[in-house]
Amino acid sequence: MKLLEIKCSRREKVGKKDSVKLRKQGNIPCVLYGGEEIVHFFAPENDFRHLVVTPNVYLLKLDFGDKVYDAVLQDIQFHPVSDRVLHMDFLRVYKDRPVSIAIPVQLNGVPEGVKQGGKLALEARRLKARALPDILPDILQVDVSHLGLGKSIKVEELKIPGIQLLDSPNLVIASVKLTRAARGMTLEEEEAAAEEAEAAEGGEAADKSDGEETAGDSGQES
Repeated sequence: MKLLEIKCSRREKVGKKDSVKLRKQGNIPCVLYGGEEIVHFFAPENDFRHLVVTPNVYLLKLDFGDKVYDAVLQDIQFHPVSDRVLHMDFLRVYKDRPVSIAIPVQLNGVPEGVKQGGKLALEARRLKARALPDILPDILQVDVSHLGLGKSIKVEELKIPGIQLLDSPNLVIASVKLTRAARGMTLEEEEAAAEEAEAAEGGEAADKSDGEETAGDSGQES
């Protein structure tokens, strides 16, 4: 993971009024969890800009002068109208303890299915991963060059040494969707095929309903 150091100050008071005062001064109220004690602190808003504007994951060095804590970002609270950051939560991490965190996904390669007219779709933008802090990457690289038309890649297919993926094994990460160009169909042909499929489904439903009624009638006669 990328490293980012933040100069922090402990809060002397905790409460809504103090938080409002800190924000007016250009600071962000924060909390650090995961240690022997919960640490309430603040830091300049501008120092957190890299965390807010990028999807990448950072390992943070929270520097309080007398102590430095390793941490990762857990949650950000935004103002509902202005989108200004109101509060941030951090989790302390230790080099010898695994940590769980959501990591953004980056797709690499041009799928075979795309070359045949398909469209690549990113289905899972982040994946939950668990590993030691020194092993966790800031981005999960996923090779999709082998995907054909109508094919997908799932979590269970990713094998990353030292990293445990916590999402469902059947979760689709990316897929190559069929398009009209890939099917060799015009818009009119595709619409006609869709109407035929709907009509066929309606006919099957009607046949099933008739069959159920017949079975019910025979039951009454017996």
